[in-house]
Amino acid sequence: MSTRKVFSLVFIRKTVEILLGFKKRGFGKDKWNGFGGKVEPGESIFQGAVRELKEECGLSAQKLKKVGILEFEFEGDEVLLEVHVFETYEYCGKIIESEEMRPKWYNLKDIPFKKMWPDDEYWFPYMLRGELFRGYFLYRGQDLILKYNIETMEELPALDRIS
Repeated sequence: MSTRKVFSLVFIRKTVEILLGFKKRGFGKDKWNGFGGKVEPGESIFQGAVRELKEECGLSAQKLKKVGILEFEFEGDEVLLEVHVFETYEYCGKIIESEEMRPKWYNLKDIPFKKMWPDDEYWFPYMLRGELFRGYFLYRGQDLILKYNIETMEELPALDRIS
């Protein structure tokens, strides 16, 4: 029986740019990613996403669009990671570097996939095309994908509270 942990992942967008953060410590260290993390007990996934975005890069976004759900398993680990992916073009605040993340704008043509999680190359195109998606990835370590599946969705499940 596996345990499920719920996470948020937020991408700040402009027409031809995306804000990524370089992870300076912890899980995913030295990789570029969106902003997010574990949803805390009593918090909705949306609330967790807003909080993590503010903590990691200083921006506030009240209007987030849920674009995908990703599930990750790591070989030999009982924990299933459920990641709710959001994007927004509407945000306020000043971008700051936090202890955890160093933000940087990238042109959509120059996304540094080779310095990101390997799965990003598979599902980012769905997000960038504006398609809703659901994906599953099984990893060996943090660099080898053993199997995966991605499908487009007509709609995504509603946001739920985490107990």
